[in-house]
Amino acid sequence: MSTKDFIEKDYYKVLGVPKDATEAEIKKAYRKLAREFHPDANKGNVKAEERFKEISEANDVLGDPKKRKEYDEARALFGNGGFRPGPGAGGGTFNFDLGDLFGGAQGGAGGGFGGGLGDVFGGLFNRGGTGTTRTQPRRGQDIESEVTLSFTEAIEGATVPLRMSSQAPCKACSGTGDKNGTPRVCPTCVGTGQVARGSGGGFSLTDPCPDCKGRGLIAEQPCDICKGSGRAKSSRTMQVRIPAGVSDGQRIRLRGKGAPGERGGPAGDLYVVVHVKEHPVFGRKGDNLTVTVPVTFAEAALGGEVRVPTLGGPAVTLKLPPGTPNGRTMRARGKGAVRKDGTRGDLLVTVEVSVPADLPGKARDALEAYREATAGEDPRAELFEAAKGA
Repeated sequence: MSTKDFIEKDYYKVLGVPKDATEAEIKKAYRKLAREFHPDANKGNVKAEERFKEISEANDVLGDPKKRKEYDEARALFGNGGFRPGPGAGGGTFNFDLGDLFGGAQGGAGGGFGGGLGDVFGGLFNRGGTGTTRTQPRRGQDIESEVTLSFTEAIEGATVPLRMSSQAPCKACSGTGDKNGTPRVCPTCVGTGQVARGSGGGFSLTDPCPDCKGRGLIAEQPCDICKGSGRAKSSRTMQVRIPAGVSDGQRIRLRGKGAPGERGGPAGDLYVVVHVKEHPVFGRKGDNLTVTVPVTFAEAALGGEVRVPTLGGPAVTLKLPPGTPNGRTMRARGKGAVRKDGTRGDLLVTVEVSVPADLPGKARDALEAYREATAGEDPRAELFEAAKGA
């Protein structure tokens, strides 16, 4: 049936509902009519079969909000083959042949549409602009891969090679599935790749066509490599850019880097799971890097300047205040991991007072003298007082 026929058909009249009918009213009307005219209940009745097809066609359009909206708009413009001008255009109806509008170079009211609006309305009714059913593009599969980075690569970003295996158009038959490159349209699904099956109560569900496996095409002489599927396993190496600042276990999505699509369909996506090796010096806490720096007792007690290493850059110098306790954390701003906005987190420096395992003579004598000088101080006194009061 041509696009002209579809536009001129009144699907509301077919289902016996008003134009402002709700979805529930349309569904109810369809169920009632489908039960009445179903072929199983009218075996051998050709008229009932035709009526059932007409009812199903009307429900397919009016039961889908998007299709219904497009159908109403098309009817408003081209209802009953007439063009309805807006206010002030004379109030009449100017009739013209829709075949002229959709026919194009291939012309004729009963011929192909040759592009133009025929393609637009053809998509609404699952028909091509040329009056023949076209197989639909199919999106390529998503691929998942893994990559292991060093700590520095994860912070700074890196370009790494990934070898991937996926389904791609068969090179032997150019993706057609046929040795001669000339597959035919599947007669079961008429090229759509889908078939409807009844589920009772007048409803129908859509499944992939069992004959063409959802491709819409059947190979007369199946390709020896892909066995007629048009897809074959393909391996390729791709240079993938891992953004700066990724963390261990993060899953990155790279759009359009997955398996190629079919019949002009878009490629799938590539998902990369990142594993990050540990660093012997630095750790990570969100966007901040961490490092533990040992200091001497004298530096912690008297204060001083401490040089601290940074990841991939020059060392920074931090001023240690007198009386710095063990475990205190200081901050070197802008020396951490790269954030999404391009700025950097901080480097968190934790002080650890280093206790020497062996002291030389002068150092030991000096420490003994310090112990005598502070013999009256008990740093644990407050601890015991608090324990008594609890």
